[in-house]
Amino acid sequence: MSRIDWIAADWGTSHLRAWAMAGTEVVAEAKSVKGMGKLTRDEFEPALLELIAPWLGEAPMQVIACGMVGARQGWVEAPYATVPCLPVAAAPMKAPVSDPRLDVRIVAGLRQDKPADVMRGEETQIAGFVALNPNFDGVICLPGTHTKWAHISAGEVVSFQTFMTGEMFSLLGTASVLRHSVGAEGWDDDAFVEALDEAQSRPERMAARLFGLRAEALLHDQRPESARARLSGFLIGAELAAARPYWLGQQVAVIGAPAIAAPYLAGLTRQGLAPIQAAADLMTRAGLMAARKLASETPS
Repeated sequence: MSRIDWIAADWGTSHLRAWAMAGTEVVAEAKSVKGMGKLTRDEFEPALLELIAPWLGEAPMQVIACGMVGARQGWVEAPYATVPCLPVAAAPMKAPVSDPRLDVRIVAGLRQDKPADVMRGEETQIAGFVALNPNFDGVICLPGTHTKWAHISAGEVVSFQTFMTGEMFSLLGTASVLRHSVGAEGWDDDAFVEALDEAQSRPERMAARLFGLRAEALLHDQRPESARARLSGFLIGAELAAARPYWLGQQVAVIGAPAIAAPYLAGLTRQGLAPIQAAADLMTRAGLMAARKLASETPS
């Protein structure tokens, strides 16, 4: 562990993930379920120490963190940068610590005043993608609980838009009448594509089509995995229809874990696009490297 010279951390609402780094090389990795949503302000430092203590020596270890750790309810609020701007527009903000072995810096999120929108964490993935693809000019889609579509030009985030598609999928599948019909796992490619195409061509009918999932199960024994795929197809299809001004005629990249990115890649491909696929973890670490470089260039 003597090779470690800094720590990269992705600290979201539900999870914390950290990488022990030797320059650009990952030396070790650790995960915790102690996300921002489970912690009070004075619990962040102990949660971090619990995870990374084996990587620490006597000298202060720099930790560069992104995500909801910098939210108003997080360790310390890192003020938003306003678009248009670089995805990591300012040096990460220092967090207060009591342990002399820690030097924690938190990356700020981005804000858009009109229409009002915010992001925390995704800006770091965008920064990583831009660092690795400096000539990219187009749109980046970041699927997740709250999917982001960001317009990138000259290395800056020009504008962005958030869709609550992932959260809607979870809520409808577990807390609505559809919970009786939608499976918790499994998939049906044909059902997904059919629903995707229908929602993109007639997004205004989505609310009616959603109840149809319940009716199909009651009357025609629709399989739970087919209902799950159709629910995803309806929601993502409606999102793609609404986001058309972003992706139409643009170069598009999708950043996400394979299982989450796959339906978006399929939907965009069916529209005649050739989206670039990028791994979320790799982009996060590349973005945190860019933030670390900015921190080293800026006086504390």
